[in-house]
Amino acid sequence: MTTALIADDEPHLARHLATSLQQLWPELEIVHVAEDGIDAAAAIARFMPDLAFLDIQMPGLSGLEVAQGIEGATRVIFITAHDEHALEAFEHAALDYLLKPLRLERLQRTLARVRTMLQAPPMPETTALASVLEQLMRTNTGEGERLHYVRAAKGGLVHNVPVGDVLFFQADDKYTVVRTAGDEYLIRTPIAELASRLDPAHFRQVHRATIVNLAHLVGTRRDEASRLFLCMRGHAAELPVSRAYVALFQAM
Repeated sequence: MTTALIADDEPHLARHLATSLQQLWPELEIVHVAEDGIDAAAAIARFMPDLAFLDIQMPGLSGLEVAQGIEGATRVIFITAHDEHALEAFEHAALDYLLKPLRLERLQRTLARVRTMLQAPPMPETTALASVLEQLMRTNTGEGERLHYVRAAKGGLVHNVPVGDVLFFQADDKYTVVRTAGDEYLIRTPIAELASRLDPAHFRQVHRATIVNLAHLVGTRRDEASRLFLCMRGHAAELPVSRAYVALFQAM
């Protein structure tokens, strides 16, 4: 049986959506109705529904933030009163988005699309994207082109920093920060170029702005919204993992 979660801080709108879903798809089981983003994130992690209808503007966490923390195969349909969120919704791998006030015929078209998508192979979008990204990194990285040192600036000096000593690289405006256990340097090489020249057996991109050295990874932590963070040896602050890369750490 296909399962669904509804998250909307306006109870009458949540009830209207639930009633409409029961009318158009009687077999669909609604496992939870959340009143805010934190409740929604926790319920998705608990029930792992096939579908999540997420209001974009909710207290606690927005629908976009909830979607970013989803693991597994839950597919997202955003609900919003503002169509300017449409592009951002699809950037978060949404299956569709619905505008308020909800129209029955529009919801019917969305459900037809959902049924088609659910018949496709069940590979999670995040896993698929992460797999493609990892494959691209391996394909584009030749042994002879890999970096072993980076020439990085600190103060008035330029240092040769072994990449094995680097905890992570992180984009910062026009520069990329090179962080080791004891120092911080700057280089001008963008993250995208570094990703193509670092050994993918040791370095993983975990965010569009961050590449970590797995040799210095101590552990991972999830917060109450199921967002994933990395703990690096010799660095106090945790590093967030964006949704596209979460699947790389599912076994950890």
